[in-house]
Amino acid sequence: MQIESTDGVTLAVHDLGGNGPPLLWCHATGFCAAVWKPLVAHIPNRHSWALDFRGHGGSTPPADLDFSWYGMGRDVLAVVDELGLSGIPAVGHSKGAASLLLAEAARPGTFERIWAFEPVVFPAETAAGQQKSSTIAEGARRRRNDFPNRATARERFASRPPFSILDAKVLDAYVEHGFIDTPDGGVTLSLPGDHEARIYDNGRKHRAFDVLHRVRCPVVIARGGLDGDGPAQVAHLVVNALPNGRLAAYDDLTHFGPLEQPARLAADIAAFLDEAGANQARHPR
Repeated sequence: MQIESTDGVTLAVHDLGGNGPPLLWCHATGFCAAVWKPLVAHIPNRHSWALDFRGHGGSTPPADLDFSWYGMGRDVLAVVDELGLSGIPAVGHSKGAASLLLAEAARPGTFERIWAFEPVVFPAETAAGQQKSSTIAEGARRRRNDFPNRATARERFASRPPFSILDAKVLDAYVEHGFIDTPDGGVTLSLPGDHEARIYDNGRKHRAFDVLHRVRCPVVIARGGLDGDGPAQVAHLVVNALPNGRLAAYDDLTHFGPLEQPARLAADIAAFLDEAGANQARHPR
């Protein structure tokens, strides 16, 4: 379905199926809602919804091309409001995880619990991620946007990191839904490299770390290995700043962990979601 957000944005929201209580999924920069399908397949007892963030997938970019991450948080709230999903659990990855934290901080009580893999949330005083964000942004600006067909695009992406380490079904979903058809019969990235770079440029400007004390619901901050200078390096600081946070470490995975091993991480997400039911059974209202 299509719903309206702020800044002239129209969001594409996807019903990913399943039976049971609702669950919201929020993707990382450069991806789209469809990449969650391989994880959702392992959690059939939840009715999963996912959005394409502004400028991604089937969603339009902001009219002024200002990709502030506060706008991403407003995208999340727009979906929650339109679908009447307040008080549900949510899963996020990277920018999507940070957007969930921004949304919950702006409106405490929006989420019952959050599972967040490497949210891009840095304390203002840390240097971690600063140079890396700039390097990634420059790489995005140089990215090839256009391909003669999806098969060619998949072949190219499959041969280069980080896409080369993704689960095959995740990569298939990305290529199918992360590109749009062009009049000449080819395909182009739904999120052009320049727009992606603008998102990275805004990645350290949102100051979400300063409002983590407002996120009072249970939160798992999951991280990959500590061999870089990205969000994994400050995951423990994010946990410490949260009133009800805990750390989950996946030292053998990268920043793209949920998209590398979807079955494994889906099982851990499902266990986290099941805690809510167990707690309710122990403490019925």
